[in-house]
This record gives sequence, structure tokens and C-alpha cells, in this order.
Amino acid sequence: MAKLYFRYGAMNSGKSTALLQAAYNYEERGQRVLLAKPVIDTKGDRMIVSRLGVSREVDLVISPTTDVVNLVDVESQRIKREEGATISCLLVDESQFLSPRQVDDLLILALRRGIPVLAYGIRTDFQTVAFPGSRRLLEVAHSLEELKTICRCGRKAMFNGRTLNGTFVFDGAQVAIDGDQVTYESLCGECYLDESGGRLASGYPNVSHEGESLVPDSDFS
Repeated sequence: MAKLYFRYGAMNSGKSTALLQAAYNYEERGQRVLLAKPVIDTKGDRMIVSRLGVSREVDLVISPTTDVVNLVDVESQRIKREEGATISCLLVDESQFLSPRQVDDLLILALRRGIPVLAYGIRTDFQTVAFPGSRRLLEVAHSLEELKTICRCGRKAMFNGRTLNGTFVFDGAQVAIDGDQVTYESLCGECYLDESGGRLASGYPNVSHEGESLVPDSDFS
């Protein structure tokens, strides 16, 4: 039975590199794969770009309204007709940007079409809140695998700190693609708290290490 795999990690944990390596492994054995990414990930345009300098153009770009099952069905039929090949695996980069319905489509592709799906992404945003796509993947994927990286202090990185013009920020839109002004740094829990002033998520009341609520923000008074 084909399965849906979610391979997640903090920023800079080698997710894109692992995806490209998986694609290479399949193709080395004569298997046909499809690479896909959400259109919202504008970094690299239609390319998946690894920190190691390896890049590759995707076969499919997924918009917010895309029916992923239909998209893959149409492409599979084209490849069967033109190449005489069948799809052995679908690899999806930046899968946190998918909608929950599109994640369900990935599961359907595995269960109903017999196509293994390897989805790569991050669990939480810069405010430690789960992306909708990641939350759904954690709920329905057959297999969960964490790709690890380290914080600047040497501990395991868990969270993704956002910087704007070099300064950490903890308010703003959930999605901001890294570029010239916005960048991200993988942080352990302690370093994240140091940078955020003890805040784990925007709008949530802080909780002391004893588990007692601290003085809430004005929105909660």
C-alpha cells in the first residue's frame, strides 16, 4: 500500500536537499517521479533550491484552489501517453502552504492511486503556530519523520525566528517568503524565548515556568 509521508523540520534542516536526493534515488533506478510546490512559495520561482546550491524545476505548481488529485491525474495520463511511464512517487516541497483539503488530496493519491507521496515542510510559523497544511499532515500522514538541525547555541532547533532588516519580529502575517528584507533563523526553545521576551505566540498570554499565568496582555483583560 502506498503511503503519505510528512518529513518536517525547522528552517535550514535540509528539507529541500532531502527531497532532491529522494528524487535522484528514484530516478537512478529508472522510476518516474513528479515534483511539486505551492505557488505561494515564490522563492526560486518554479525551482526547488537547496542551501547546498542544488536546484531543479518542479513539474507541478499548486495554487490555493488546485484540485491536487485532478492535477496529478492529468499529468500522469500525459506521461503515460508521451513517455509510456507510470508515476512512482510524488514529492512536494513547502507542503505547509497547502490547504487542509489539498493535504487530503495527497492522502487520496496514496490510497486510491497507489502513488507514494513524500511531503516536506515546516510545522510552525515564526509565532510557533502550526500552518494549516502542516497540522493536517500531522493528523493524517502514515509516517512522520523529523529532519533535525541545530540552533546557534548548539542545541536542537525547534522554532523559526523571523527577522526584518536584521531584527527579530514576532507580529505580522503568517506567510512572508524569505528574501532581501525578511529572513529566518532556526532557534531552540530557549533562544526563541530570549529573543521574544518570553512570548511563544502572538496574542497568547504568557505562562510562567511553574505553569501559572502571568499578567495577560490588555486584549485578555
